[in-house]
Amino acid sequence: MPTQKKIDIVDELRDKFTRCTIAVATDYTGLSVNMMTDLRQKMREKNVEYRVVKNNLTYLAADSANRPQIKSVVQGPTALAFGYENPTEVAKALEEYIRVNRSSLAIRGGVLDNRTLTSAEVLSLSTIPPREELIAQLLGQMQSPVARLMGQLQAPISRLAGALNGPLASLTILLQQRAEQLKSQQGAS
Repeated sequence: MPTQKKIDIVDELRDKFTRCTIAVATDYTGLSVNMMTDLRQKMREKNVEYRVVKNNLTYLAADSANRPQIKSVVQGPTALAFGYENPTEVAKALEEYIRVNRSSLAIRGGVLDNRTLTSAEVLSLSTIPPREELIAQLLGQMQSPVARLMGQLQAPISRLAGALNGPLASLTILLQQRAEQLKSQQGAS
């Protein structure tokens, strides 16, 4: 008979699995208690929830949440990092912690929506620019052909205006010179 505490843990994990956009499994062996505390704090600062889980309870919660893919990345001593908004933030936070602290923490894999990710795929998520930057790049690429087209359409008009302005400018100068000449002739007479 399962205890109430285990039932509560399964319910809590099920809730996390249904709400999260990404869950990343890590192997935390070799980390001291102080390192784990520091890791949890760093993850909280990045809006990532980090939790050590029991495999059997995690399997029950994954089945209950209709996310069986999670079972494939939870093996041995496992801690899960949950992200609820931008999935790249979880990967970036874990990669940064491992790199900066030269940690023995290992990423086993993850589940993004209903797709299983390898550890290499999770790490590649950390290299994706933020959403706002991607949108700005896309808009820039969309505007580039329009700007080139506008330049091509304006070029003949600009050349025509230049061609017409040349003789007009010469005529204006010529008329000014003639007016000065006439003034000087009237002044001499």
